[in-house]
Amino acid sequence: MKHLHFQELRLENFRCFREQQKARLAPLTLLVGENSTGKTSFLAGVRAAWDAVYQQTEPDFRASPYDLGAFREIAFSEGDGKDEESFEIGFSGLPHRGRKIAVDIRFESRAAVPFPASISVESKSAWIMCAHRKRDKATIGFGSKDNSWLYLINREHPLITPYRPFLFFIRRAIQRLDDIPVEKMYGTMDAPDADTIRNVLKMIQELSFPITHEKPFSGAPIRSNPHRTYDPSRPLPDPEGAYIPTYFASVNFRDKDQWKELKDSLERFGKTSGLFHEIGVKQLGDMEGGPFQMEIRIGGTGNAGRRGNLIDVGYGVSQALPVLAEILRPDSPQMLLFQQPEVHLHPSAQAALGSLFCEAAAAGRQLIVETHSDYIIDRVLLDIRDKRTDLKPDDVSILFFERADHAVTIHSIRIDAEGNVLDAPEGYRKFFKDELQRVIDY
Repeated sequence: MKHLHFQELRLENFRCFREQQKARLAPLTLLVGENSTGKTSFLAGVRAAWDAVYQQTEPDFRASPYDLGAFREIAFSEGDGKDEESFEIGFSGLPHRGRKIAVDIRFESRAAVPFPASISVESKSAWIMCAHRKRDKATIGFGSKDNSWLYLINREHPLITPYRPFLFFIRRAIQRLDDIPVEKMYGTMDAPDADTIRNVLKMIQELSFPITHEKPFSGAPIRSNPHRTYDPSRPLPDPEGAYIPTYFASVNFRDKDQWKELKDSLERFGKTSGLFHEIGVKQLGDMEGGPFQMEIRIGGTGNAGRRGNLIDVGYGVSQALPVLAEILRPDSPQMLLFQQPEVHLHPSAQAALGSLFCEAAAAGRQLIVETHSDYIIDRVLLDIRDKRTDLKPDDVSILFFERADHAVTIHSIRIDAEGNVLDAPEGYRKFFKDELQRVIDY
């Protein structure tokens, strides 16, 4: 199994999370809880951490599908006028060359927009940080084990906190140690020794990986909008999956072998879930690049069964196709973030999605899925118990979001080899237990 980008996410004063929340992430992570308990905000936090480190840009908290608003809408507030002046997002993971690191970013308001005022990176042997203290000064620091060194720098230096400029700035500062005046040192720490400098420079070299363009797929709840006829266009990904028919047609016309592989995978899921038996792209007319239709066959064996236009076979099929495509397409990113993929799906199809999530995670993807479906959760637990894939119990994390007063607590729940949930809080699945008890008592 491939290394995990994120093994833990940390949030503090972020939306409805006041006290620092630490959430265990796994190859397959399921976000569960009542409405308005921060599950979508959590996904936005994952993407923000990714953008800061892998894209090396300042996170955009208004980018689709997670429009969290301005700074005041993001920083925790109890509505009493005492809003927090900053919020923090951090993660631990293995982003490059197998070295586990912890990254923490503190955001403050600059012109009502969240600004990364400080960033720190820590590994087993070293740590580095840069923090804006005032408008004209900042603190830079680095250390190795028990040895640390900090000093103040002036605003004229390029105090840029995205990841790559941050690493470059630390390296540059270390190379200029002999030119730094003593009065700029912060506190009473001695100058760093040779071992500290060596460990920090090694860490920076290992963490200076290339910018990746493989951003996570961030999916919104699908708003199914099938058309009877499509015109070819460039298939630009969107969170709601409207581009999927155009993507299918593009693959079909461009690479028949790739389309056959994708088509076979789609139809295998379709038959397992009971959604459909065959999917195809029907070109209208003889001109390449002309309009096309999506055809779906439901039921029957061989070529028998009802074949119809995508728009005529019910919302469940067009609802599922974007989710299936993002998981099954060969060029899909390694990390996938889904919101409520079960909408409009029959319980049998929801359960089949649970198995597909297990297969994708076992193959090396990292999936974080917000869901209200007990059928998805139960199927994941059963597939772990029955060893349907190579996924192990520790490869699944259930995050239960529980509201208390104005804030939300995230409970990280594990499972065992028999698919049993371990040490779940009392509120986990309480509604379903109460409903079942009503049936028993009837």
